[in-house]
Amino acid sequence: MTNENNNGVPLKNENEEAICLKKIGERLKYFRKKAGYNNYEYFAYDHNISRPQYGKYEAGANIQLNTLLKILKAMNVAFLNCESNK
Repeated sequence: MTNENNNGVPLKNENEEAICLKKIGERLKYFRKKAGYNNYEYFAYDHNISRPQYGKYEAGANIQLNTLLKILKAMNVAFLNCESNK
């Protein structure tokens, strides 16, 4: 499976993927602070997320999409509206 950047263009190498993950981590940190949490451990604890793992996400560790969506929902950040229109 080919990794792609946000424009659908294949990533050139693992270094580019690491840079992308680092940027995601920086955005998570930004939104956590915007949500009023100065400490990532308090945010993780309050939202039932593993504190050590969440710290790794902010540092640029690989993250699964379902975990990212859970975190964004806890931060009240809209990524996609996946709710069905009933």
